[in-house]
Amino acid sequence: MKRCDIKLYRGYANKKELVVFGHVVKKYPSGEKKYTRRGFRYARTIIELFSIKTIPYLKVTLRVGNMIAQVTAEEDGYFRFQVPLHEQLPSGWHTYEVFIDEEVDGKKYRASATEEFFLPYKSSYGIISDIDDTFLISYSRRSFKKLFVLLSKNVQARKPFDDVVKHYQLLSFASRTHPHKTSNVFFYVSSSEWNLYDMIVRFAELNGLPKAVLKLKKIKSGLDDFVMTGAGSHDHKLRKIHNIIEFYPELQFILLGDDSQKDPVIYEDICRNFPGSIRAVYIRQTNKRSKPETTQLMKNIQALGIDACYFSQSSKAIIHSLDHGIVFQSPSDLEGIPVEKIPEEVLPVVQALKETK
Repeated sequence: MKRCDIKLYRGYANKKELVVFGHVVKKYPSGEKKYTRRGFRYARTIIELFSIKTIPYLKVTLRVGNMIAQVTAEEDGYFRFQVPLHEQLPSGWHTYEVFIDEEVDGKKYRASATEEFFLPYKSSYGIISDIDDTFLISYSRRSFKKLFVLLSKNVQARKPFDDVVKHYQLLSFASRTHPHKTSNVFFYVSSSEWNLYDMIVRFAELNGLPKAVLKLKKIKSGLDDFVMTGAGSHDHKLRKIHNIIEFYPELQFILLGDDSQKDPVIYEDICRNFPGSIRAVYIRQTNKRSKPETTQLMKNIQALGIDACYFSQSSKAIIHSLDHGIVFQSPSDLEGIPVEKIPEEVLPVVQALKETK
């Protein structure tokens, strides 16, 4: 028996189709504790993640309920299913299974794994956010410092920006009809590689960020590539965001990014192509001074009739979301939302709105 592992990622669905994806690898580093190691042991964890060896061209089978589909993994072990959903599913998270049972050149490969996919609720929003320097402090513009932080600080030592978690928790209530926490589909789209998937998921969980579908960059399988992690073209982000918006024509989207790289340019392009599908754009200012080119791009977005906020502190973004009716458009929106279901950080704002009824 030839060993192989299947690394799955969270997927997403609409009423007609399901999209799930993953990699076939020789051996995937296991164990939750590896992301809380310290010093050299944690650096070794990151290096192990960038030393993953993939297996190409194996047949991969998907099972969801009574539905079965099959694809062949690509040269880098990546596989993706976009298949019809033949049965009606309720909104929320669901489980899917992928397995391999194949013999190639006299070698048998067997593996199986399960993950989740999300089906949005009616009238919910799609939230698309960058990761590095949008909610995770990463120093993207300073390559060597970014690399040092990646190798030296585990998920417990890495920090989100002040108030960013409050804002994302608040956005989980955004609705065009009636607010309901966890109804929105969150996508974290980044130029970080698939190698860092588990680290990002663990960081989000530890810090209370909403559960999300991640869309990352092509997996790397060598230390030469590791030195350039997160670098190169960001065109893949534009393509992935296009695909997400086209997949959900009934949703409106809220875009979040930062001015350290290409997010303002990418988001302006998205707004020009899908002006009716974008509710608001948020861009974090990463330097002490705002960038004139980013300021102009945000004005271009506003000229399309889309709310835009260029901010240095997430508290400003929170106020913008409330003032522009993106969340809790009126006191009546708060009916039926138990106090214990409201993020503690935004509770004073919510209570003040309730008192105005």
